[in-house]
Amino acid sequence: MVLVPLLVAALAGCAEPSRLAAVPPNLEEDVSVLGTPNARFWADTQWPAMLQEAMRALARERAASMPGSALGPANFLAVSGGSDDGAFGAGLLVGWTETGTRPSFALVTGISTGALIAPFAFLGPAYDEQLRTVFTTIGPEDVYSRRWTLTAVFSDALSDTTPLFQLISRYVNQSMLDAIGREYLNGRLLLIGTTDLDAQRPVIWNIGAIATSGRPEALDLFRRILLASAAIPGVFPPVMIDVDVGGRRYQEMHVDGGAFAQAFLIPSRVQLAIARGGQQPVRPRIAYVIRNARLDPEWAQVDRRLLSIGPRAISTMIHSSGLNDVVRIYFTARRDGIDYNLAYIGSDFTAERGTEFDTAYMQALFAYGHAKALAGTAWTKVPPILAKPGGAEQFDGDGAKEGADPQPQR
Repeated sequence: MVLVPLLVAALAGCAEPSRLAAVPPNLEEDVSVLGTPNARFWADTQWPAMLQEAMRALARERAASMPGSALGPANFLAVSGGSDDGAFGAGLLVGWTETGTRPSFALVTGISTGALIAPFAFLGPAYDEQLRTVFTTIGPEDVYSRRWTLTAVFSDALSDTTPLFQLISRYVNQSMLDAIGREYLNGRLLLIGTTDLDAQRPVIWNIGAIATSGRPEALDLFRRILLASAAIPGVFPPVMIDVDVGGRRYQEMHVDGGAFAQAFLIPSRVQLAIARGGQQPVRPRIAYVIRNARLDPEWAQVDRRLLSIGPRAISTMIHSSGLNDVVRIYFTARRDGIDYNLAYIGSDFTAERGTEFDTAYMQALFAYGHAKALAGTAWTKVPPILAKPGGAEQFDGDGAKEGADPQPQR
Protein backbone atom coordinates (compact mmCIF):
# COMPACT_ATOMS: atom_id res chain seq x y z
CA MET A 1 0.00 0.00 0.00
CA VAL A 2 2.96 2.31 0.45
CA LEU A 3 3.38 2.36 -3.35
CA VAL A 4 -0.02 4.03 -3.90
CA PRO A 5 0.76 7.37 -2.19
CA LEU A 6 4.22 7.35 -3.78
CA LEU A 7 2.63 6.90 -7.22
CA VAL A 8 0.09 9.67 -6.55
CA ALA A 9 2.88 12.01 -5.43
CA ALA A 10 4.91 11.18 -8.52
CA LEU A 11 1.95 11.87 -10.83
CA ALA A 12 1.26 15.15 -9.06
CA GLY A 13 4.80 16.27 -9.79
CA CYS A 14 4.55 15.36 -13.48
CA ALA A 15 2.72 18.43 -14.73
CA GLU A 16 2.78 18.99 -18.48
CA PRO A 17 5.59 21.39 -19.47
CA SER A 18 4.22 24.87 -20.13
CA ARG A 19 4.92 27.22 -23.01
CA LEU A 20 3.89 30.51 -24.58
CA ALA A 21 1.48 30.52 -27.50
CA ALA A 22 2.79 29.35 -30.87
CA VAL A 23 2.90 31.80 -33.76
CA PRO A 24 -0.44 31.74 -35.65
CA PRO A 25 -0.12 30.54 -39.27
CA ASN A 26 -1.10 33.92 -40.71
CA LEU A 27 1.76 35.63 -38.84
CA GLU A 28 4.58 33.16 -39.54
CA GLU A 29 6.15 35.24 -42.32
CA ASP A 30 6.39 38.26 -39.97
CA VAL A 31 8.41 36.60 -37.21
CA SER A 32 11.37 38.58 -35.87
CA VAL A 33 14.27 37.29 -33.74
CA LEU A 34 16.60 39.65 -31.86
CA GLY A 35 15.13 42.46 -33.95
CA THR A 36 17.36 41.24 -36.81
CA PRO A 37 15.43 40.70 -40.07
CA ASN A 38 18.03 38.35 -41.61
CA ALA A 39 18.67 36.25 -38.49
CA ARG A 40 16.68 33.33 -39.94
CA PHE A 41 14.69 32.29 -42.97
CA TRP A 42 11.86 29.89 -43.73
CA ALA A 43 13.63 27.50 -46.09
CA ASP A 44 10.47 26.70 -48.02
CA THR A 45 9.28 30.22 -48.91
CA GLN A 46 11.84 32.91 -48.16
CA TRP A 47 14.33 32.11 -50.91
CA PRO A 48 14.17 35.69 -52.30
CA ALA A 49 15.38 36.97 -48.90
CA MET A 50 18.09 34.28 -48.89
CA LEU A 51 19.14 35.39 -52.38
CA GLN A 52 19.49 38.96 -51.11
CA GLU A 53 21.58 37.71 -48.19
CA ALA A 54 23.82 35.71 -50.55
CA MET A 55 24.32 38.73 -52.79
CA ARG A 56 25.15 40.94 -49.79
CA ALA A 57 27.68 38.32 -48.67
CA LEU A 58 29.24 38.39 -52.14
CA ALA A 59 29.48 42.20 -51.96
CA ARG A 60 31.16 41.99 -48.55
CA GLU A 61 33.60 39.40 -49.86
CA ARG A 62 34.52 41.67 -52.78
CA ALA A 63 34.96 44.64 -50.44
CA ALA A 64 37.30 42.58 -48.21
CA SER A 65 39.43 41.33 -51.12
CA MET A 66 42.35 43.07 -52.80
CA PRO A 67 41.11 45.93 -55.03
CA GLY A 68 40.96 44.90 -58.66
CA SER A 69 41.58 41.21 -57.96
CA ALA A 70 39.20 38.48 -59.11
CA LEU A 71 37.53 36.36 -56.49
CA GLY A 72 38.85 32.83 -56.18
CA PRO A 73 36.76 29.65 -56.16
CA ALA A 74 33.83 29.52 -53.73
CA ASN A 75 33.96 26.42 -51.55
CA PHE A 76 30.76 25.16 -49.90
CA LEU A 77 30.59 22.59 -47.09
CA ALA A 78 27.46 20.76 -45.95
CA VAL A 79 27.76 18.61 -42.81
CA SER A 80 24.93 16.16 -42.21
CA GLY A 81 23.27 14.69 -39.17
CA GLY A 82 24.24 11.32 -37.78
CA SER A 83 24.34 11.44 -33.96
CA ASP A 84 27.62 9.96 -32.68
CA ASP A 85 28.63 9.18 -36.27
CA GLY A 86 29.60 12.85 -36.38
CA ALA A 87 33.00 11.58 -35.21
CA PHE A 88 33.58 10.62 -38.86
CA GLY A 89 33.20 14.18 -40.11
CA ALA A 90 35.31 15.54 -37.27
CA GLY A 91 38.13 13.12 -38.04
CA LEU A 92 37.91 13.85 -41.76
CA LEU A 93 38.20 17.61 -41.21
CA VAL A 94 41.21 17.26 -38.90
CA GLY A 95 42.93 14.90 -41.34
CA TRP A 96 42.10 17.22 -44.23
CA THR A 97 43.89 20.04 -42.42
CA GLU A 98 46.99 17.86 -42.04
CA THR A 99 47.14 17.27 -45.81
CA GLY A 100 47.50 21.02 -46.34
CA THR A 101 44.68 21.04 -48.90
CA ARG A 102 41.68 22.00 -46.78
CA PRO A 103 40.17 25.21 -48.18
CA SER A 104 38.41 28.08 -46.47
CA PHE A 105 34.66 27.78 -47.00
CA ALA A 106 32.48 30.62 -48.25
CA LEU A 107 29.47 28.72 -46.93
CA VAL A 108 29.14 26.08 -44.20
CA THR A 109 25.82 24.43 -43.33
CA GLY A 110 25.00 21.95 -40.59
CA ILE A 111 22.13 19.88 -39.28
CA SER A 112 21.96 17.89 -36.03
CA THR A 113 25.45 16.55 -35.22
CA GLY A 114 26.54 18.44 -38.34
CA ALA A 115 25.36 21.64 -36.65
CA LEU A 116 27.71 20.90 -33.75
CA ILE A 117 30.61 20.39 -36.19
CA ALA A 118 29.78 23.33 -38.47
CA PRO A 119 31.07 26.25 -36.30
CA PHE A 120 34.46 24.53 -35.85
CA ALA A 121 34.64 23.75 -39.58
CA PHE A 122 33.64 27.32 -40.44
CA LEU A 123 36.36 28.88 -38.28
CA GLY A 124 39.02 26.60 -39.69
CA PRO A 125 42.06 24.59 -38.52
CA ALA A 126 42.62 26.73 -35.41
CA TYR A 127 39.61 24.92 -33.91
CA ASP A 128 40.67 21.37 -34.89
CA GLU A 129 41.85 20.37 -31.43
CA GLN A 130 38.56 21.42 -29.89
CA LEU A 131 36.75 19.41 -32.57
CA ARG A 132 38.93 16.39 -31.82
CA THR A 133 38.28 16.69 -28.09
CA VAL A 134 34.52 16.96 -28.45
CA PHE A 135 34.22 13.89 -30.67
CA THR A 136 36.79 11.57 -29.06
CA THR A 137 36.49 12.12 -25.31
CA ILE A 138 32.78 12.40 -24.53
CA GLY A 139 30.43 9.62 -23.44
CA PRO A 140 26.66 9.26 -23.01
CA GLU A 141 26.75 11.13 -19.69
CA ASP A 142 28.03 14.22 -21.56
CA VAL A 143 25.01 14.25 -23.87
CA TYR A 144 21.90 13.22 -21.93
CA SER A 145 20.51 11.74 -18.77
CA ARG A 146 17.61 9.30 -18.94
CA ARG A 147 14.36 10.26 -17.27
CA TRP A 148 12.40 7.94 -15.04
CA THR A 149 9.81 6.23 -17.28
CA LEU A 150 6.81 7.74 -15.50
CA THR A 151 8.38 11.21 -15.65
CA ALA A 152 9.10 10.82 -19.37
CA VAL A 153 5.47 9.94 -20.11
CA PHE A 154 4.32 13.30 -18.71
CA SER A 155 7.28 15.27 -20.04
CA ASP A 156 8.50 16.29 -23.49
CA ALA A 157 11.13 13.58 -24.10
CA LEU A 158 12.66 10.38 -22.84
CA SER A 159 15.89 12.15 -21.90
CA ASP A 160 17.19 15.40 -20.48
CA THR A 161 19.85 17.16 -22.60
CA THR A 162 21.13 19.53 -19.91
CA PRO A 163 24.55 17.79 -20.19
CA LEU A 164 24.63 18.49 -23.94
CA PHE A 165 23.75 22.14 -23.41
CA GLN A 166 26.55 22.40 -20.85
CA LEU A 167 28.95 20.77 -23.35
CA ILE A 168 27.88 23.20 -26.08
CA SER A 169 28.27 26.14 -23.71
CA ARG A 170 31.80 25.05 -22.78
CA TYR A 171 33.03 25.42 -26.36
CA VAL A 172 30.53 27.83 -27.93
CA ASN A 173 31.56 31.00 -26.10
CA GLN A 174 31.60 34.71 -26.84
CA SER A 175 35.04 34.43 -28.42
CA MET A 176 33.73 31.89 -30.95
CA LEU A 177 30.65 34.01 -31.70
CA ASP A 178 32.81 37.10 -32.23
CA ALA A 179 35.06 35.15 -34.61
CA ILE A 180 32.01 34.02 -36.60
CA GLY A 181 30.86 37.64 -36.75
CA ARG A 182 34.21 38.78 -38.16
CA GLU A 183 34.09 36.14 -40.89
CA TYR A 184 30.49 37.11 -41.69
CA LEU A 185 31.65 40.69 -42.28
CA ASN A 186 34.19 39.27 -44.76
CA GLY A 187 31.39 37.68 -46.76
CA ARG A 188 31.27 34.16 -45.33
CA LEU A 189 28.06 32.43 -44.22
CA LEU A 190 27.36 29.85 -41.48
CA LEU A 191 23.85 28.39 -41.68
CA ILE A 192 22.21 25.94 -39.25
CA GLY A 193 18.98 24.05 -39.93
CA THR A 194 16.21 23.30 -37.42
CA THR A 195 12.56 22.27 -37.70
CA ASP A 196 9.69 24.39 -36.34
CA LEU A 197 7.42 21.64 -35.08
CA ASP A 198 4.40 23.94 -34.64
CA ALA A 199 4.55 25.12 -38.24
CA GLN A 200 5.95 21.87 -39.66
CA ARG A 201 8.47 23.96 -41.58
CA PRO A 202 12.27 24.03 -41.98
CA VAL A 203 14.16 27.04 -40.63
CA ILE A 204 17.65 28.19 -41.67
CA TRP A 205 19.48 30.25 -39.04
CA ASN A 206 22.01 32.83 -40.23
CA ILE A 207 24.59 32.64 -37.43
CA GLY A 208 26.79 35.45 -38.72
CA ALA A 209 23.87 37.89 -38.67
CA ILE A 210 23.07 36.79 -35.12
CA ALA A 211 26.73 37.25 -34.14
CA THR A 212 26.77 40.83 -35.47
CA SER A 213 23.34 41.79 -34.11
CA GLY A 214 24.86 43.51 -31.08
CA ARG A 215 22.23 41.91 -28.86
CA PRO A 216 23.31 40.46 -25.48
CA GLU A 217 21.00 37.47 -26.02
CA ALA A 218 22.84 36.42 -29.20
CA LEU A 219 25.18 33.91 -27.55
CA ASP A 220 22.39 32.11 -25.69
CA LEU A 221 20.32 31.97 -28.89
CA PHE A 222 23.26 30.49 -30.81
CA ARG A 223 23.71 27.79 -28.19
CA ARG A 224 19.99 27.01 -28.20
CA ILE A 225 19.93 26.77 -32.00
CA LEU A 226 22.70 24.16 -31.88
CA LEU A 227 20.85 22.27 -29.15
CA ALA A 228 17.61 22.43 -31.15
CA SER A 229 19.22 21.20 -34.35
CA ALA A 230 20.33 18.04 -32.50
CA ALA A 231 17.05 17.54 -30.59
CA ILE A 232 15.76 14.19 -31.88
CA PRO A 233 11.96 14.43 -31.37
CA GLY A 234 10.71 12.30 -28.51
CA VAL A 235 14.22 11.26 -27.48
CA PHE A 236 15.62 14.72 -26.69
CA PRO A 237 13.49 17.67 -25.51
CA PRO A 238 12.48 20.32 -28.03
CA VAL A 239 13.96 23.79 -27.63
CA MET A 240 11.59 26.69 -27.11
CA ILE A 241 12.72 29.87 -28.87
CA ASP A 242 11.15 33.25 -28.12
CA VAL A 243 10.16 35.27 -31.16
CA ASP A 244 8.37 38.55 -31.75
CA VAL A 245 5.54 39.50 -34.09
CA GLY A 246 4.45 43.13 -34.03
CA GLY A 247 5.67 43.60 -30.47
CA ARG A 248 3.93 40.49 -29.13
CA ARG A 249 5.93 37.54 -27.78
CA TYR A 250 5.38 34.00 -28.99
CA GLN A 251 7.33 30.75 -28.67
CA GLU A 252 8.34 28.39 -31.43
CA MET A 253 9.07 24.72 -30.71
CA HIS A 254 12.25 23.69 -32.53
CA VAL A 255 13.62 20.17 -32.99
CA ASP A 256 16.21 18.33 -35.08
CA GLY A 257 16.64 19.82 -38.55
CA GLY A 258 16.87 16.21 -39.73
CA ALA A 259 13.08 16.01 -39.57
CA PHE A 260 13.20 17.76 -42.96
CA ALA A 261 16.66 17.03 -44.34
CA GLN A 262 19.89 15.36 -43.29
CA ALA A 263 22.04 17.85 -45.24
CA PHE A 264 21.49 21.03 -47.24
CA LEU A 265 23.13 23.82 -49.17
CA ILE A 266 21.33 27.07 -49.91
CA PRO A 267 18.14 26.48 -51.96
CA SER A 268 18.75 25.69 -55.61
CA ARG A 269 16.78 28.71 -56.79
CA VAL A 270 19.25 30.91 -54.93
CA GLN A 271 22.18 29.06 -56.49
CA LEU A 272 20.63 29.37 -59.95
CA ALA A 273 19.90 33.09 -59.53
CA ILE A 274 23.49 33.74 -58.41
CA ALA A 275 24.83 31.77 -61.38
CA ARG A 276 22.63 33.66 -63.87
CA GLY A 277 22.67 37.16 -62.45
CA GLY A 278 25.72 37.44 -60.24
CA GLN A 279 29.38 37.57 -61.10
CA GLN A 280 30.19 37.25 -64.80
CA PRO A 281 31.82 34.99 -65.63
CA VAL A 282 30.57 32.76 -62.82
CA ARG A 283 33.41 31.89 -60.44
CA PRO A 284 34.23 28.21 -59.90
CA ARG A 285 32.14 26.68 -57.11
CA ILE A 286 33.00 23.46 -55.28
CA ALA A 287 30.58 21.68 -52.95
CA TYR A 288 31.73 19.22 -50.29
CA VAL A 289 29.09 17.09 -48.57
CA ILE A 290 30.01 15.11 -45.46
CA ARG A 291 27.41 12.42 -44.77
CA ASN A 292 27.98 11.28 -41.19
CA ALA A 293 26.46 7.86 -41.84
CA ARG A 294 26.70 4.83 -44.04
CA LEU A 295 24.94 4.88 -47.40
CA ASP A 296 24.62 1.10 -47.71
CA PRO A 297 21.90 -0.72 -45.72
CA GLU A 298 22.91 -2.09 -42.31
CA TRP A 299 21.32 -5.51 -41.91
CA ALA A 300 19.99 -6.54 -38.50
CA GLN A 301 17.52 -9.16 -37.34
CA VAL A 302 14.68 -7.22 -35.70
CA ASP A 303 12.94 -8.68 -32.67
CA ARG A 304 9.19 -8.96 -32.97
CA ARG A 305 8.63 -6.32 -30.30
CA LEU A 306 7.37 -2.74 -30.41
CA LEU A 307 10.53 -1.38 -28.81
CA SER A 308 12.60 -3.01 -31.57
CA ILE A 309 10.32 -2.39 -34.55
CA GLY A 310 9.71 1.32 -33.83
CA PRO A 311 13.37 2.44 -33.57
CA ARG A 312 14.32 0.25 -36.55
CA ALA A 313 11.61 1.88 -38.69
CA ILE A 314 12.75 5.37 -37.67
CA SER A 315 16.40 4.59 -38.43
CA THR A 316 15.31 3.24 -41.83
CA MET A 317 13.49 6.49 -42.62
CA ILE A 318 16.54 8.54 -41.56
CA HIS A 319 18.79 6.35 -43.71
CA SER A 320 16.53 6.85 -46.74
CA SER A 321 16.28 10.59 -46.12
CA GLY A 322 20.06 10.93 -45.94
CA LEU A 323 20.51 8.97 -49.16
CA ASN A 324 17.90 11.10 -50.93
CA ASP A 325 19.61 14.29 -49.73
CA VAL A 326 23.05 13.45 -51.13
CA VAL A 327 21.45 12.48 -54.45
CA ARG A 328 19.33 15.65 -54.53
CA ILE A 329 22.35 17.87 -53.83
CA TYR A 330 24.27 15.97 -56.53
CA PHE A 331 21.69 16.72 -59.23
CA THR A 332 21.30 20.34 -58.12
CA ALA A 333 25.08 20.80 -58.19
CA ARG A 334 25.39 19.31 -61.68
CA ARG A 335 22.58 21.46 -63.00
CA ASP A 336 24.11 24.63 -61.53
CA GLY A 337 27.67 23.87 -62.65
CA ILE A 338 29.02 23.16 -59.15
CA ASP A 339 31.79 20.60 -58.62
CA TYR A 340 30.32 17.93 -56.31
CA ASN A 341 32.29 15.94 -53.72
CA LEU A 342 30.82 13.46 -51.23
CA ALA A 343 32.37 11.75 -48.21
CA TYR A 344 30.57 9.05 -46.20
CA ILE A 345 31.19 6.09 -43.91
CA GLY A 346 32.02 3.11 -46.09
CA SER A 347 31.27 -0.55 -45.60
CA ASP A 348 34.94 -1.04 -44.72
CA PHE A 349 34.33 0.54 -41.30
CA THR A 350 33.51 -2.40 -39.07
CA ALA A 351 33.85 -1.19 -35.46
CA GLU A 352 30.79 -2.02 -33.37
CA ARG A 353 28.93 0.49 -31.21
CA GLY A 354 28.28 -0.53 -27.61
CA THR A 355 25.85 2.22 -26.67
CA GLU A 356 24.96 5.59 -28.15
CA PHE A 357 27.94 7.95 -27.84
CA ASP A 358 30.24 5.04 -27.01
CA THR A 359 33.65 6.72 -26.59
CA ALA A 360 35.64 3.81 -28.05
CA TYR A 361 33.34 3.65 -31.10
CA MET A 362 33.63 7.41 -31.70
CA GLN A 363 37.43 7.26 -31.38
CA ALA A 364 37.55 4.47 -33.96
CA LEU A 365 35.29 6.41 -36.33
CA PHE A 366 37.30 9.61 -35.87
CA ALA A 367 40.47 7.66 -36.74
CA TYR A 368 38.71 6.18 -39.80
CA GLY A 369 37.70 9.59 -41.17
CA HIS A 370 41.14 10.98 -40.33
CA ALA A 371 42.89 8.15 -42.19
CA LYS A 372 40.69 8.51 -45.29
CA ALA A 373 41.48 12.21 -45.46
CA LEU A 374 45.24 11.59 -45.15
CA ALA A 375 45.10 8.87 -47.80
CA GLY A 376 43.16 11.09 -50.21
CA THR A 377 40.33 8.54 -50.47
CA ALA A 378 37.59 10.42 -48.62
CA TRP A 379 35.82 12.04 -51.57
CA THR A 380 33.77 10.63 -54.42
CA LYS A 381 32.23 12.52 -57.32
CA VAL A 382 29.03 10.48 -57.54
CA PRO A 383 26.73 9.06 -54.82
CA PRO A 384 27.33 5.30 -54.75
CA ILE A 385 23.72 4.47 -55.61
CA LEU A 386 24.20 6.25 -58.95
CA ALA A 387 27.65 4.81 -59.63
CA LYS A 388 26.34 1.25 -59.82
CA PRO A 389 25.20 -0.39 -63.09
CA GLY A 390 21.84 1.06 -64.02
CA GLY A 391 22.61 4.22 -62.01
CA ALA A 392 24.71 7.14 -63.20
CA GLU A 393 25.07 5.72 -66.73
CA GLN A 394 21.36 6.42 -67.30
CA PHE A 395 21.76 10.14 -66.68
CA ASP A 396 22.66 12.69 -69.32
CA GLY A 397 25.30 15.41 -69.14
CA ASP A 398 22.95 17.81 -67.36
CA GLY A 399 22.64 15.42 -64.44
CA ALA A 400 19.08 14.23 -65.10
CA LYS A 401 17.37 11.35 -66.82
CA GLU A 402 16.03 12.29 -70.20
CA GLY A 403 12.63 13.86 -69.67
CA ALA A 404 13.04 14.03 -65.89
CA ASP A 405 12.89 17.20 -63.82
CA PRO A 406 15.29 17.12 -60.85
CA GLN A 407 13.62 18.17 -57.63
CA PRO A 408 14.76 21.61 -56.44
CA GLN A 409 16.66 21.74 -53.17
CA ARG A 410 14.39 22.85 -50.32
